[in-house]
Amino acid sequence: MLLKKLRIKNIRSYKEQEINFPEGSVLLMGDIGSGKTSVLLAIEFALFGLQPGQKGNSLLRNSEEEARVELEFEIDEKTIKIERKIQKGSKSISQADCSITINNERFEGSVTEIKNKILTILNYPPEFAKKTNDLYKFTVYTPQEEMKQIISESNDTKLNTLRHVFGIDKYKRIEENTEIITAKLRQEIRIKEAEMGSIESRKQAKSEKESQKENRKIELSKAESEISEIQKIKESKQQEIELLAKKMQEKNKLENEKDKSELTLNNKKDMLITYDKEIKNLNEQIKSAGNISFKESEIEAMKNHIKVQDQIIKELNDSFIRLTTQIQSNEMQIKELVKLRDKISALDKCPTCLQIVGGDYKNNIVQKAVSELRVLESETNTKRKEKIEIEKKLDSSRKLLEEHRLSLSRLEVLKVRIEGVKEKEARAKNIEKQKISVLADIDLIRKHIEGLESLLKEFEAYDLVYEKKNREFKDIAQKENQLVGKKAGINAEIKFLEKQILDLENEIKKIEELGLKLNRMRELEFWLNNKFLEFVLHTEKNVMLKLREDFSNLFSNWFSVLVSDTMSVRLDESFSPIIQQNDYEINYSYLSGGERTAVALAYRLALNQTINSLLSKIKTRDIVILDEPTDGFSDSQLDKMRDVLQQLKVRQLILVSHEQKIEGFVNSIIKFKKIDGVTVVES
Repeated sequence: MLLKKLRIKNIRSYKEQEINFPEGSVLLMGDIGSGKTSVLLAIEFALFGLQPGQKGNSLLRNSEEEARVELEFEIDEKTIKIERKIQKGSKSISQADCSITINNERFEGSVTEIKNKILTILNYPPEFAKKTNDLYKFTVYTPQEEMKQIISESNDTKLNTLRHVFGIDKYKRIEENTEIITAKLRQEIRIKEAEMGSIESRKQAKSEKESQKENRKIELSKAESEISEIQKIKESKQQEIELLAKKMQEKNKLENEKDKSELTLNNKKDMLITYDKEIKNLNEQIKSAGNISFKESEIEAMKNHIKVQDQIIKELNDSFIRLTTQIQSNEMQIKELVKLRDKISALDKCPTCLQIVGGDYKNNIVQKAVSELRVLESETNTKRKEKIEIEKKLDSSRKLLEEHRLSLSRLEVLKVRIEGVKEKEARAKNIEKQKISVLADIDLIRKHIEGLESLLKEFEAYDLVYEKKNREFKDIAQKENQLVGKKAGINAEIKFLEKQILDLENEIKKIEELGLKLNRMRELEFWLNNKFLEFVLHTEKNVMLKLREDFSNLFSNWFSVLVSDTMSVRLDESFSPIIQQNDYEINYSYLSGGERTAVALAYRLALNQTINSLLSKIKTRDIVILDEPTDGFSDSQLDKMRDVLQQLKVRQLILVSHEQKIEGFVNSIIKFKKIDGVTVVES
């Protein structure tokens, strides 16, 4: 990983600034408080976002609403750009938009999604996804004072921190998880031991159920025998009833035949009564119509009178229409002549030639029109008188025609009545014949009914026998149903007992299998609690010994570069520095400021190398950031920093210091200064 470019806006003392990072050693130089550390904090925020417990106002510039960071770096020939933003809300300051661009392919996501992508790119182990950035801090950037604090921490705190950084806290988790598993195994063993104690009671219960099952089978056999006997009796009774049923069917047929015959007899009697009434009614109608006289010639004569009268009315109507048309035509001509007369009388000039019309000319035209008017009026009056006469004749002819039609209607009614009398006489004779036939049918039906009654007397004895046999059959069927129900109940009990026996057998089998499982669980609990846990603790101890040995050697080497030969250092079992001078141990707190800084820097560099060796595939091994690593150093110690920087052998070293002497130890320098509270990069 190599840093290329950082753009920041409204971060701490910065308003808006772009910083380019060259490859090699780079010194960030400036007075105390000029904003050098803010650059390192902005880089860490760009990579991982706000950390647990870190507040947004630690980065957001005072009085600003939002801040933005863009970091561009290179890994495996891929150019990666990260963008993050902090935004002030109504109640708090929180992270807002964030994105990552890999070779111009942009991805926007949540804070967690972007962080996971960064961890994948840096090839950090997956378990660091939900942890703080300790791996980044101890391989890339740790503030010097924070490293001094780690050295001063208690042994347990220091060991837990280093376990986490080295990625070997998994051994402690294995130990804790093993204890949880063995505790659960012991609990399961106790439960299964209690279950094992119930096997004898289940065997006793199974024996009792099998005895009950045998008793029920004896009862079932007895019930089946009783059912067989009663079914034989029932079958015999069934045959007797079937024979009686045939006789009863014959009796029912005779009774049905008798009922039908009696119904037919009653219908015939009703027909006789109807015939007598109808004959009486017909005779009365014939008698009342006996005095009517009628001649067919009268109807023909009346039809001729109507025909003649229709012709007269037609001719009168034609004359009436013709006169009406003529009168209307004359009246229209009279109107035209009157208009012509009046128009000529009032005319002074000719409308065509505009010449004055003479009086004689006008008088001639007017006299001619008046003469024609008189002729038309005389003719019209005569026609009106003729029309009135024709109207009178029409009224008279229509009345006479109506009288003829009424007379014809009366004659036709008389004709119909006379024809009806003849039909009624024929109908009466026909009914008399039907009456004689019905009387003969009635006599035959009565004789048939008498014969049926004689046959039915022979079947009366079967009624009592059939009823008795039916009662006996029902009693037997009821007893059979009771026995069948009893058998079904016994069968159900047997099946239930069989299920209980099977369940008990399965339970006994499971308990017996449980004994095998219990032995395996005891063996597993013993193995986990003794063999496995001992192996894990032994492995952890060996790993920690190897790490401490490598770490201690590197720590001693780096310290020897920074401090004179009179002092030496190593690490104890808790990874705490042991400082010796002339074979005497010196407490860390008694060291001078420069010596404590040397111890912290050597510890920091040794830790960096140890982690990079342990996690050789992480992508941050090419970069180291040292923040004020020379705090309290003497001039001679500052001179030794040249050797330290040369031995680091990393592609990119970013060094933060306000010591001018360091300028000669690095390839590039970026200078910062603060103007009116705003940090700027000097060009």
